[in-house]
Amino acid sequence: MTAVEGRGMWEQYYGKSQSVWGWAPNRFVAEVLGPLPAGRALDLAAGEGRNALWLAGLGWRSTAVDFAENALERGRAQAVEHGLEVEWVLADVLEYQPEPGAYDAVVIAYLHLEADPRTAVLHNAAKALAPGGTLVVVGHDVTNIADGVGGPQNPAILYTPERVTEALERLADVDMKIVRAERVHRQTDRAPQPAIDTLVVAQATQAS
Repeated sequence: MTAVEGRGMWEQYYGKSQSVWGWAPNRFVAEVLGPLPAGRALDLAAGEGRNALWLAGLGWRSTAVDFAENALERGRAQAVEHGLEVEWVLADVLEYQPEPGAYDAVVIAYLHLEADPRTAVLHNAAKALAPGGTLVVVGHDVTNIADGVGGPQNPAILYTPERVTEALERLADVDMKIVRAERVHRQTDRAPQPAIDTLVVAQATQAS
């Protein structure tokens, strides 16, 4: 699928009359970032911006990046309705270059790409972290196909903790440590069994 085809697919998906994912933040993003002091946050492939909006509500300076214009428009409307300040950026995360060393938190939630583009986005996300900043990566785990529910069915674009941590550990120009790398369960309303996600949390450290 080309980038144009992918954008068109998501524009159609977000063209539904109601919010696709709801406005509550992803539970794992909230679990990791909720206790942290507010700073500057970047949500890559943000969709309608539910995580960026939630962070803004906590006092973070949030930036939401996505290539689906109608998703961002819906997020903008939600921000206006609730008096929240979010910077909305219309861009493909495969081309977007965030400001290096500028963000106290970077979120990548349910962005499913094959190995090389996934590594490129992870690299850009890691470089965007300020010293001490936190990277949260969450997405459907490869075991979700057989044992979970929902999500993509192509194993090449799904996550494992090892796929994410190995990609991050190959980034020689970024000094960071892995804080969490595990499979987590998320209950949905689609089936009795939970969905299975990969969750990786990493923290940028001071360069030696």
